[in-house]
Amino acid sequence: MMNTLRQHAEQLFAHELDELQKADTRQRPTNWNLSPWAVATYLLGGRLDNGFEVSAKYIGNRRVIEIAVATLVTDRALLLYGVPGTAKSWVSEHLAAAISGDSTRLVQGTAGTSEEQMRYGWNYALLLSKGPSKEALVPSPLMKAMSDGRIARVEELTRIPADVQDTLITILSEKTLPIPELSSEAQANRGFNVIATANNRDKGVNELSSALKRRFNTVVLPVPATEAEEIAIVTKRVGEMGKALELPSEPPALKEVRRIVQVFRELRDGQTADGKTKLKQPTGTMSTAEAISVLNSGIALAAHFGDGTLRAGDVAAGLVGAIIKDPVQDVVVWKEYLETVVKERDDWKDLYRACREVI
Repeated sequence: MMNTLRQHAEQLFAHELDELQKADTRQRPTNWNLSPWAVATYLLGGRLDNGFEVSAKYIGNRRVIEIAVATLVTDRALLLYGVPGTAKSWVSEHLAAAISGDSTRLVQGTAGTSEEQMRYGWNYALLLSKGPSKEALVPSPLMKAMSDGRIARVEELTRIPADVQDTLITILSEKTLPIPELSSEAQANRGFNVIATANNRDKGVNELSSALKRRFNTVVLPVPATEAEEIAIVTKRVGEMGKALELPSEPPALKEVRRIVQVFRELRDGQTADGKTKLKQPTGTMSTAEAISVLNSGIALAAHFGDGTLRAGDVAAGLVGAIIKDPVQDVVVWKEYLETVVKERDDWKDLYRACREVI
């Protein structure tokens, strides 16, 4: 485990989950490791009665998380929806870790996701030698979650072909998965539910059918409401990832974090922070996740090819790469922003020069 590149949430925060279990005296739904209150506390952070401090995994509107947790107590599945980079997968993983103690019952949605990956497959050697049997059946993560009474995750639901998506309808409405080859079915045990994620940039790619939409309670994860909130998120995640990646560099100064966040917010909103100048918007999402990525890349550059202190030259390449997704349209948007906004700010001259060098 020492050399694992990325630990699952239940491994990374095992101590916090253990402390919450010890302190949690509230009613727990069947097969839940924690009560709904404790699950929300794990996501949002807080101080327990014994003085133990639980770190915040999600910084934002408390009510959003409370609604998400309350949904999973019912027979409705949860759909986390929003623009890319608003921590949908992050929240999904941590909800599964807190509720089930296991976030790995996962189907990653792509254009190539098959019905077998959603339902079940077969061990073809056993199938050929013995015919259809329970021994030859290979359960999907969804099927395993049903039998164990745990949470299953489906990432990027709208990337999955529509006919494969609809495999979920029977599972979510009847809580059963027919196995016609064996003339039987797999029934879900108490505690089973599904958390799916989808982003609005994929809207229209594989639109959810109205029948499937009705099986979900949709919770929209918004972009951070304020600059201060986004700075707090970026600072926290960059610090955590820097430790996980063992970057031999000091954490970025608040000034650098604030500049990157301001650039992203201004381009995302289509105007400067003071509201005085209208801006063209790039084709990319300018998400919080991308801001975190820009700073992590900059820290790696500073650590291995600099003196360990993050400077404008270290973040410039990552910044340009994050903004310029369309080599024609976005270049125009970025150059105009550099000349009309960045260049005019006295304390941003170093950032202006560094960005001009990499265009």
